[in-house]
Amino acid sequence: MKKILFCLLIGASFISQSCINDNEDPVAVAPSDGARVDPNVGGATQPNQVWFDFGTDTEIVTKRTDWDIALYSGSEFKVVLNSSIMMAAGKIPNATNIDAVTEASVATLKNQVQVADFNPANVAFIDDVKGDFPAGYTAIEEIKANEADNAVYLVNMGKDIYTGTVPTGSVTTGGDSRGWMKVQIVRTSTGYKVKYAELNSAAHQELSISKNTAYNYNFVSLKNNKELFIQPEKKKWDICFTVFTNTIVGAGSYIYADFVTINNVGGAAAYEVIVPSTSSGVEAYTNFKSSDVDQSKFIHNDQRIIGANWRNPVGTNGLEVYGDRFYVIKDAEGFYFKLRFTRLTSTAGERGRPQFEYKPL
Repeated sequence: MKKILFCLLIGASFISQSCINDNEDPVAVAPSDGARVDPNVGGATQPNQVWFDFGTDTEIVTKRTDWDIALYSGSEFKVVLNSSIMMAAGKIPNATNIDAVTEASVATLKNQVQVADFNPANVAFIDDVKGDFPAGYTAIEEIKANEADNAVYLVNMGKDIYTGTVPTGSVTTGGDSRGWMKVQIVRTSTGYKVKYAELNSAAHQELSISKNTAYNYNFVSLKNNKELFIQPEKKKWDICFTVFTNTIVGAGSYIYADFVTINNVGGAAAYEVIVPSTSSGVEAYTNFKSSDVDQSKFIHNDQRIIGANWRNPVGTNGLEVYGDRFYVIKDAEGFYFKLRFTRLTSTAGERGRPQFEYKPL
C-alpha cells in the first residue's frame, strides 16, 4: 500500500512540474484596467505639459515654461532644449570665454537662431525632433571631457505662454519673447556644470548638476536659477501632451499644438493602426486584442509616432479627431495598451481640452 501511495505522489509531482513548465513564460498582465482620460492641457494657450502613465492611470502636470534645458542622465553627456516654448541654440564662433560675449558680438547670429521663421536652415539650431536620444543630434553638441573644448552658445529662450484671449476653436502657442542667454556647459565628476548669463553681463552664474539615473534627464531653469523635477521617473510615464517644435520639409522648424510624444528614451514604443474605410474605427479598436499586436511595427526611435496625427484642425466638419486610427503602445515596463482619441476640444469648442481612452492588452 505504501508503494502505491509513493507512486501516486511521484506521478502527481511530474504532472505538477509539467504544468509549471508549460506556463513558465506567461503573458504579463498590466496593473491598470484602462480608463477614459481628460488630460489637463489647460485650454487654448496649452500652458501645460501632461505626463501620463498607463500602468498606474496617473498624470503629472507641469507648466511649459518651468524648465529650459534637460541634461541627459545616462552615460553620455547630452543637453536637450525645451522645444515646447520654441527654444533654439547656436554655437558662437571663436568664443571660449562666456564673460567676453556681448549682445553686439552675436547680433548677426541672433537673426539665424530662430524657430518657425520658414527658413529651412533653422533646423541646425534645434534638437533632433525624433527625440532619439542619446543617439540623436542636439543643437548644443555633446559635452566634451576637456572643458576648453566646450563652446559658448547663443540660446534663444523661446516664447512665454500667451496671456490674452483666444477665439473659440483657435489656439495660440506662444506669447512674448523670453529673451536671450549665453550658455556654456562642461562636465564634472558627477554630471554637469552649467554656466549662463544675460548677453551683456560681464559675470556668469553657475549650476552644478549631478546625474540622477532614476530619471531620463535632470531639468534646469536658467530663468529661475535652479534644478527641478519635470518628468516622472523614466519607467513611470508613457505619453506626454505638449506644444512641440517639429519640422516641415523645405520650411524648417515649425510649432505644433495638440502634440503627443512617447517616452522612447525611457523604453516605450508605439505604432499607428489605420482602419480601412470599409470598417468602423470604434469597432476595430474595441475588437483589437493582444494576439493582434504586430511586434515588427513598433517604433522605438521616434517620439512623434502619435504626434499631431490623431487630430484634424481644419476638417470639413470643423475641429475633429480622426476616427480611422488608434495606437498600440508598449510601455517601458513591457506592458501593452491600445489607445484612441475621443475629443480634441471641450463641448464648448475650446482647444486644449482633449480626451482619450485606453485599455490594456
